[in-house]
Amino acid sequence: MRLRLKDQLVRKFDEEVRFFKGWQKDKKGVGAVIPTSSVTARKMASVVDLNSGLSVLELGAGTGVITKAILERGLDRRKVVSVEFARHFYEDLLDRFPGVDFRNGDAFDLHTTLGERHDELFDCVISAVPLLSFTMEKRVELIEDLLSRVPAGRPVLQITYGPFSPVCAMPNRYTISHFDFVLRNIPPAQLWIYRAPQ
Repeated sequence: MRLRLKDQLVRKFDEEVRFFKGWQKDKKGVGAVIPTSSVTARKMASVVDLNSGLSVLELGAGTGVITKAILERGLDRRKVVSVEFARHFYEDLLDRFPGVDFRNGDAFDLHTTLGERHDELFDCVISAVPLLSFTMEKRVELIEDLLSRVPAGRPVLQITYGPFSPVCAMPNRYTISHFDFVLRNIPPAQLWIYRAPQ
């Protein structure tokens, strides 16, 4: 039991060191100083519908905390398509999660990044893209692009560290709902859900 706990602490420390090094290399592209907490990741993964038969699209995989939570929900690895911009994170993810379809590319250019899967419909989108680092115009464009990739009514979930939705309200184009506020995250995280109007 002690050995297992020690191994978990060592893995968590290694993960945080990798994440911090990534943040030092690209402060704009990495939205926090340490990885998303496992509590937050599990909450984010809870939106996955295991019975939809569709794959899940994850954006901003980082060190794989959210990827792991999605897989722990019981989704087949082949049903996870995960985009990561930073090459060093992407290479680590390939080693840690064999069988997951990782793509090294830009979430703001999914037509190119997803390649042959660019027309695929996904069950939901779980995003950790640091939206506050981008203009509002780019944020809205991304949300609308993501909503076109999920069935009507299915969620695009976004994590942010600001107090408000990182995307402005446009009720005729999408709905916004606050999903959760997670104190057990550093910094505390806000989770927002966007849906296409039905």
